[in-house]
Amino acid sequence: MFLTVYANPQGEVLEHPGMVMLGRSGMDWVVPEKEEMILLPKGASLVSIPAYLPVGLEGGEHVNCLEREPGNGSSPVVAVAALLPQGFTRTLLPACVSPGKDEVLPLLGYAAVGLLNDELWVAAVQSDEHRKWHPRYYNTAGLPGRINGLLKKYPDNRILRQLARCSLQYSCYTAQNLFYGRWEAGIPTMAACNADCIGCISESHLDIDSPQNRLDFNPSVQEIYELALEHLIHAREGIISFGQGCEGEPSLNADKLSRAIRKVRAQTERGTINMNSNAGYTEGIKKMCAAGLDSLRVTLFSCQEKNYDIYHRPQNYSLQDVLDSISFAHDYGVQVSLNLLTFPGFTDREDEIEALLELLIRKQVDMVQFRNLNIDPRELLARVPAGGEALGIKNFIDILQSEIPGLKIGSYSHPVR
Repeated sequence: MFLTVYANPQGEVLEHPGMVMLGRSGMDWVVPEKEEMILLPKGASLVSIPAYLPVGLEGGEHVNCLEREPGNGSSPVVAVAALLPQGFTRTLLPACVSPGKDEVLPLLGYAAVGLLNDELWVAAVQSDEHRKWHPRYYNTAGLPGRINGLLKKYPDNRILRQLARCSLQYSCYTAQNLFYGRWEAGIPTMAACNADCIGCISESHLDIDSPQNRLDFNPSVQEIYELALEHLIHAREGIISFGQGCEGEPSLNADKLSRAIRKVRAQTERGTINMNSNAGYTEGIKKMCAAGLDSLRVTLFSCQEKNYDIYHRPQNYSLQDVLDSISFAHDYGVQVSLNLLTFPGFTDREDEIEALLELLIRKQVDMVQFRNLNIDPRELLARVPAGGEALGIKNFIDILQSEIPGLKIGSYSHPVR
């Protein structure tokens, strides 16, 4: 059995030898199965959850909350969790509670951790190769020099200044990749959005601050074009992606983006042009596809309209518009992926799985990318109605692979060209 871990006031992570680890799936405390756990991978971060106390099975039988360090009743403790690198999907949330009812968790993807055989394990499965997103490749000593070099090359490009800020202030990997000249690089272009997603990371809709700020200008076609061309010509396995954490919905900017794409493709066929989108504005999707979009990643919380509307809170579009956009892009020859916002105890519910399978059975989606949904469970589950039994994230992935042969499973966008 995995043991509960906690952090003491000195920041040391220790185990409670008499308390069996619990995880959280939806509203339930659960004992993790071995197949739901992996050794803490390289690149993961152990973090404390301030103002939250760990919950476990005292004596292996009774659910209990650990408030003080064992053997030292005067030392308070806090819960511990892991933040996973790209390529890993969380299977269970941490089992923890807050004595203060008003404590809202920040928008981080906390995963449950425990100790077994003197090694730390995390509730996760590997869903993609994670080499390109390993932290050792980012925030290097040479990054500021690379940023300054590109800023000198394009001194009037406002997008580049935004990406420099995202690189240094928010440690955004897709922003940094533009300066490193490799892999997937984000190009934000649109401040407005046609949804009010409750877990949005650039415009807070909860009683907490968003972790980053959205861009506040409308870039020109030239600003978009010159950065896209720069990256696609020089980058290794280059991808440019519209639709970043620091912007709204890029398809609303389809007129400018489609013109920029056409200019880029007139100069080079290298690299992949991708858009991350809620796909609610179908006319914008059509313009982008016609201009030369290679891949489309559609963010989706649920394939059930009621639950979709609860999370995304769409304005002037519906889930059917999203499905229409997927159909159009697929028929146009664009590679389509789902950016499935994954939350243990919700995404793996029987009713949610059935609704997703109905979409996937049409064979219009090439890949499902699992993206850990960063949100306080209380904030989400207070809004979403109860549904079918949760089968577990690992079982959910196995069901998708068995029911839809050939479906690609991953965690991030892959090159098409």
